[in-house]
Formats: sequence, C-alpha cells, structure tokens
Amino acid sequence: MMFQLCYVSTSASSENEILMDLRDILGEARDFNVQHDITGVLYFADKYFFQCLEGDEDAIKILYEKLKNDKRHYELRNFQPKTIQTAHFSKWAMKYVNRSGDVHDYFKSLGLDGFQPYELKDEEIDHFLVKLYELNADQV
Repeated sequence: MMFQLCYVSTSASSENEILMDLRDILGEARDFNVQHDITGVLYFADKYFFQCLEGDEDAIKILYEKLKNDKRHYELRNFQPKTIQTAHFSKWAMKYVNRSGDVHDYFKSLGLDGFQPYELKDEEIDHFLVKLYELNADQV
C-alpha cells in the first residue's frame, strides 16, 4: 500500500523566472524523491501547478510541509489524501508534463474554461492522473 497526496498551487514566479524555477523544482524534487522512494507528476500551465506525490506516507508528509514553505508558489490546496495499491508514476521520480492541449480539453470536458486545477473535485483526480500518465508516457 502507498500513500497519495495531490495538490494545486499558484506560481509566484514572473514569466522571466518560471523556466529557471521549473528546472530547479524538478531537480530538487527528483533528488529528494529518489532518496525517499517517492514518485509523482508535476504539471504547470497558466501560472498553476498540479502535483501528485506517491510513496511512503511519512516521507510525503515531511515533503509537503517543506512545500508549504516554498516561496515559489502560494495558495496550496491539497485534495483528499488516500491509500493506493500501486503508484501511477512508478517509472518517474518526478514526471514533468509540458503544457498540453489534451489537458486543456480535459478541463473543457468538465465544463471549465481551460486548466483550472483549483476547480477539480476529489473524485476527478484519478481520471486526471490517467490523462497525465498517458501524455509523454515514454518520457523518463
């Protein structure tokens, strides 16, 4: 059994800073996650982050406390944490999915105007994770 925690937040970075910040965030996440046997996915578009973490509950809770204090984002809102049988993103310490029209279309199918992660409901998370898994699935 594994623990899963997904959350959304808003970037505090300017347009000039975001590429550098994304590179740093992914590097830090991958290093920490490898050391703590955590896997996950990060999606960024329209100033919003969506991240899902999977692994040991204690390690993820420690990481989430660190994330809450990270000045590169604000307004963190987590979805209902849960126990899962298998990780969606076991191939990746932290998969990054580039901005995608498929994600935009998924949110449109929910009646939303593009990527609006704060509007996701807990029961929509699994379907969104499948969508993120399918995008760039061959990327390591």
